[in-house]
Amino acid sequence: MNPQNSRTHTWTPPTVLPAHFAELSGLEFLQAMLDGKIPAPPIAGTLDFTLVSVGPGVAVFEGQTGEHQYNPLGSIHGGYLATLLDSALGCAVMTTLPPGQAYTTIQLNVNMIRPAFAHTGPLRCEATTLHVGRTVATAEARITGTADGKLYAHGTTTCAIFPLR
Repeated sequence: MNPQNSRTHTWTPPTVLPAHFAELSGLEFLQAMLDGKIPAPPIAGTLDFTLVSVGPGVAVFEGQTGEHQYNPLGSIHGGYLATLLDSALGCAVMTTLPPGQAYTTIQLNVNMIRPAFAHTGPLRCEATTLHVGRTVATAEARITGTADGKLYAHGTTTCAIFPLR
């Protein structure tokens, strides 16, 4: 019989945020998340990554690699890298939005450069906006190893921008 590993994580259930959060710009909202005033989304705990910094048109995430993210070939699943990219790219776009505006990903392009493993250690994803218009925004991002500085993946997004309801 094969030994079994287990992993436990916790999260704050998503809640309806107080109305005054709708009055925040995207950058102010994400800064409030960094400051602990708004809980991180559950996906961050599920996949073990977190937002570490934001600025106008910029978002940086870091994620920890582990065996629980392995695909059948024994490397970190590409979906983990795609989700890390999507999160950073979307948040980079969000930092540029005024109060009352929201976004959603409408296209995500991911390029895997090399496999990552549990022993690779933390990965850093840095995203920056390229274009932010009235209805569409684009951004690009890179995932690098924090220990080795190597490029593991890069990608781009196109996001739709729309009024928050």
